[in-house]
Amino acid sequence: MAGGHDTGSIRILLVEDDAPTRDRIGAALALSADFVIRTAATLAEAMAGLDAAPDVLLTDLCLPDGHGLSLIRETRQRLPRCEIMVISVLGDEDSVLAAIRVGASGYLLKDSFPEDVARTVRDLVAGHSPISASIARYIVRQTQGQPQGQTSGMPHGQSHGAATIAGVQLTPREIDILWGIAKGFRYADIADHLGISRQTVPGHIKNIYRKLEVNTRGEAVFEAIQQGLIRL
Repeated sequence: MAGGHDTGSIRILLVEDDAPTRDRIGAALALSADFVIRTAATLAEAMAGLDAAPDVLLTDLCLPDGHGLSLIRETRQRLPRCEIMVISVLGDEDSVLAAIRVGASGYLLKDSFPEDVARTVRDLVAGHSPISASIARYIVRQTQGQPQGQTSGMPHGQSHGAATIAGVQLTPREIDILWGIAKGFRYADIADHLGISRQTVPGHIKNIYRKLEVNTRGEAVFEAIQQGLIRL
């Protein structure tokens, strides 16, 4: 499909059940005059939207009436030239690999979705595969056949020592904070729960990001789960 839209429009089907997220991504896409955007909030609406033959499908996986994998599979069968990218809150290994196997060309975690959404879509149309860094590393490890290691066994987020997996060492405090992030707690809630100053939490998180080589909460949690540093 590369090069087929230089002078024409790019038809995009955006599938996201969370209205604020859908509106945010849709508004960013709408800044490009050559994008024709259709949105859907459910699997049923998305299936109907395929009748408009979109050039690009941006879809979440967890939809209120079904799984995005069904949509990806149907899209690939009906519209083999359509480019497909998953936008998800958290990529577990089964979802990541399944989405790619059934036809997704890209996989981005929502909190690492780039500011320049339009450029990402154009990259997708040009034949590139936008993938969050942590997910890319996971795919590489799977391809190389490297073991993911054992989980830390930390009950309810409480660790008993530093966790070291695949060369990454997190302190017990960092493990506890990372577990809180994975559960969706606010920084203030994490600090209160652990009995530490709220001002120190961002510093710990910065260290976690550096050690895991990530830039967002979602990527940090994904990477930690894949490396067996925490379990939910």
